[in-house]
This record gives sequence, structure tokens and C-alpha cells, in this order.
Amino acid sequence: MAAGRRGVKKTLYSLMLSDEVVREVDALAHRSGLSRSALVDRILAETVSVTTPERRIGEIFRQVEVLTAGGPELVPLVTPNARSMSLKSCLAYKYRPTVKYEVELCRSGGGTLLVSCRTRSPELQAELEEFLDRWRRLEEAHLAPLLDDGQVGGELDGGRFTRPLAALPEETDCRSVAGALTDYIRLLDRLLKGSLDGLSPEDVERAYMADLDGRAILF
Repeated sequence: MAAGRRGVKKTLYSLMLSDEVVREVDALAHRSGLSRSALVDRILAETVSVTTPERRIGEIFRQVEVLTAGGPELVPLVTPNARSMSLKSCLAYKYRPTVKYEVELCRSGGGTLLVSCRTRSPELQAELEEFLDRWRRLEEAHLAPLLDDGQVGGELDGGRFTRPLAALPEETDCRSVAGALTDYIRLLDRLLKGSLDGLSPEDVERAYMADLDGRAILF
């Protein structure tokens, strides 16, 4: 897979700040869900135009939110300053259960996609697990040979599917990363729903292969 970002080195510094400034910084940090150091680091990075891993992750999620906003299939759920976001999708099934696609990105690059569904229907749970296991095997058969290390690494455990996301080169722009994430989740969601609606495994495989032939492989 592509080489990842190197971790950003952090060093302890001492600063002389007025008590009033510290009080306001702490109040803002509390409202933002950040530590005092993280907030000061973010403010200074913005002031001197340095793109920190946190800013990069936030921008990727913002772009995913823009790409999916208003669409009928995926509803984005973004928490400011978090390293993860979720997209929810309703299934055309009794009680309208939802599938959650949770993306977590790491400071050092890469991340994971977690697919899960909360349902009380044993039949639906079994169908979901069957599809996700088939998806895992599809990726190992068709995507893995195209990657440098020859493996995708998806795992299905207790009805939850975890898919590693490759660490990309630092120069990969946020819009490209967001677009690749969005396209991948849309494909997975579309074929999952199609499978539940009667799409054959052979048709799922053909659709996956057609998509693989037509997109840049980032993950």
C-alpha cells in the first residue's frame, strides 16, 4: 500500500500567558471538546498556516459531509474536532433499521472503516453477515492483488465488519481522500441494499469489478 504520513513531533514549551487569556482559552477549549494544549496548538497552526494532522482530518470529514449532504442514501454525522465520523443509511426493511459506516482516521495516516447494523431480526442479521463476508472475500480476490502488500485485511466479527484504510502519501489532497472514501462507502451501501433486495452474488461481483476498473485505488 502507499506510504503513510510520518507522525508530527511534539515538544514541551513554556509560555507566559495572562490569567485572563488562560481563562478564556480554557472556556473555549471546554466548548470545543479540546485540551488547552490542543486548542493553543490549533490556533497557532491556523495563524501561521501550518496544516496539522487534526486540521487535515477535520477537512477530510468536512469534504465528506459536503459530498453526502442532501443525498437520500447517506446521512453524515460529524462531531467537531473528532477523529471519527459516521454515515447512516436506512434499509428498506420492516422497522427501517439503519446501517452505520464509521470512519476513524489516525494522526499518522490511515484508519479504519467499521460497518455495523443494530437490528433485532435474526434473519436480517444473517443476511448482513453473509453479504459482508462475501464482500471481504471479493476484496481479497480482486483488490488485494493490485496492492503493494497484497492484502486488504477486512475482518468480520460478531456482525461488525472492520476494514483498514491505507495510509496515503502526505501530498494526497483532502478532497481526493474524501472523494475516495465517499465513493467506496456509496458502492458498499448500494450493493448491500441490492443484495438484500435480491441482487445475485454474481451481479454483486460484476458491479464491484466494474467499479474497480473505473476508479483510482486509494483504499
